[in-house]
Amino acid sequence: MKIKRKYGEIHPGINWGPFTLRVPGVHLKLTPSQHIQGGLILLATCGSITPLVMRYFEVSFEVAWTVSLVMLFWVLGQTILFGDIYAAGAITAGLPLTIVFMEALTPGVQAIESMIALTLIVAILFLFFGITGLGAKFNSLVPTTLKAGIIMGAAIAAFQSELDRLASMPFSLMTAWIVILILLFSIPFANLPNNKIKLLAGSNALLVSFLIAGAVGFFTKELSFDISLGFFVPPIGETFSTLSLWSVGLPSWNTFLSVLPLGVMIYVLAFGDLLVAHTLLKGADEKRRDEKIEINPTRSHYTLALRNIAQLLTAGPLLWIHGPIWTGVQVFLLERYKKGREVMDSIYSGPMNFYILAIPLGLFMPVIGIIMPLFPIALSVTLILTGFACAYVSMSMVKTDVARGLVVAIGFLTATLGAGWGIGIGIALYLILIGRRENTKSEKIDYKTEKEVG
Repeated sequence: MKIKRKYGEIHPGINWGPFTLRVPGVHLKLTPSQHIQGGLILLATCGSITPLVMRYFEVSFEVAWTVSLVMLFWVLGQTILFGDIYAAGAITAGLPLTIVFMEALTPGVQAIESMIALTLIVAILFLFFGITGLGAKFNSLVPTTLKAGIIMGAAIAAFQSELDRLASMPFSLMTAWIVILILLFSIPFANLPNNKIKLLAGSNALLVSFLIAGAVGFFTKELSFDISLGFFVPPIGETFSTLSLWSVGLPSWNTFLSVLPLGVMIYVLAFGDLLVAHTLLKGADEKRRDEKIEINPTRSHYTLALRNIAQLLTAGPLLWIHGPIWTGVQVFLLERYKKGREVMDSIYSGPMNFYILAIPLGLFMPVIGIIMPLFPIALSVTLILTGFACAYVSMSMVKTDVARGLVVAIGFLTATLGAGWGIGIGIALYLILIGRRENTKSEKIDYKTEKEVG
């Protein structure tokens, strides 16, 4: 049974509380052409932190891979279970800062407890600002220069982590960086005449960079592939007993206090992601009048709180926090959405079709054998893109030379000394160099529960 949508209305589903359940094949039209591409990209990107989970949490590949698969379930759940409008992802800009924090901890129990505490703090912030609707107010209270400094900290930390790893895989990583930066940011490439090859490469930039860098790595012997037949059976019991909040328990108050500055930083970054997502969807809404796009920041806050708490309860923490949007995928899907209903039936069917095959593909050993060697490349591409985007976004947020210098200083302190020092010294330097007032305006989101915003 398929449920049809009336022209100009919100896509139908089953309402429960502030959320809406939409069942694939019933409420959402299946588009098989998107399944393989989306599933492989999602597996390679989300799975890229599997080696980091193994390193910092001292767990086996099987446990780390299971945690990533559970994350994919809750990523898909944003669209299917909660009915939020965005193509879900992680708060990627927070990952470099989290890695800096993890480097100072003892791998194993201490790292696990710290990541649990960080995830809970961010989830509580999402819940608090969702209930009170004070997210926009809090965002406006944080000076633009300080926010830009936090974002710059993510950029510096991302670049530094990849420069440190370059010596281990120079040919593969450099190839990946060059390809992805050309396809996404190169002005000469953008000025080339549009043709099928250019459009295909640009719309699949992540996959193209993985494939080319993987081929280079194979021929330079930096990568080797060990492909076997069979199915991956997730060690659910071991994962649950090792990492789940039910088994590990709540961290100490000292642990919560130690990650609080980082948690606040990550929430600020997440709010910025919501602003970006809001802007992107407003543009898409102008192109499609057959469907009403319901942008609801309050629901988004609740969804993010529940996704992060559910992750802890079912499989334990990751090294990045569930976030509202995977920007690259969101842009790709919105471009398809703008082409009309015959290309993408609903704003919700895009993320569903792009994500839905990731978990089944992740259970096939041949697929794991192909993408596992690509994890270092996928992580590197993710961090380089994060660093490049964070760098130019942070510098575009400020208008004076003093503010630009302060942004770099705060970013450097955050990336090298940690979130607490970055915030503390950053506030002091801000008051000394700029004062209490800043001549820039922050964007705001209107919090509503029923009506469309924008």
